Amino acid sequence: MIARENQVLLSFLKVRVIVNSREIFPLLNDQPVIIAVEDDHPKIVVTDGYHFTPPLELEYHEPSYYHFKVTCLFDDLKLLGGFFILALFYLLGFFTGIFILKLFSFLPFLWFFIFYFINRKEFIRISRG
Repeated sequence: MIARENQVLLSFLKVRVIVNSREIFPLLNDQPVIIAVEDDHPKIVVTDGYHFTPPLELEYHEPSYYHFKVTCLFDDLKLLGGFFILALFYLLGFFTGIFILKLFSFLPFLWFFIFYFINRKEFIRISRG
């Protein structure tokens, strides 16, 4: 069973689970996906089309069950903290007139875009739940 963590960024992405590079299962916001696999060593990849997790190979010798949770690198608390830092630096720069403080307000955007576009393999994570 694979469930999706209730995060803001994951709600905007169309997340899918790919099993053995041929079976694709959509992963909706609040519904877990139960996948029956007949092969001995299936490989599971979670993707949204641009980001993807490294292949996770499951090993079992008799029928067994796995529970996984799909999360995003930026949870809701990190997004809220980034927005707070952005607003704080921008308002400080706006009221004091110091231009460098306004520039520092773009650091959360820069940090987000670096992880969103450059570290594609680390943006979506799959963990045992």
